[in-house]
Amino acid sequence: MIYVFKTSVRTKLQVRNLKPYFNKIVPTKKWNFDLEDCDKILRIDCEENIVLKIVDLLNIHKFNCEELE
Repeated sequence: MIYVFKTSVRTKLQVRNLKPYFNKIVPTKKWNFDLEDCDKILRIDCEENIVLKIVDLLNIHKFNCEELE
């Protein structure tokens, strides 16, 4: 399943800093940010429902995050 989130992550450095955390939550490492998009979209391809984990992770690191449907 593909999950799509609107985030406040703005830079490649921020993505790089978050990478180890995402790789633990998403073992297949199938995730990416679209920093060119105005909503700074995060897409994750994962079989399990990881919405709460992702929202919590980004909130802990002081980023906004909400799932888009």
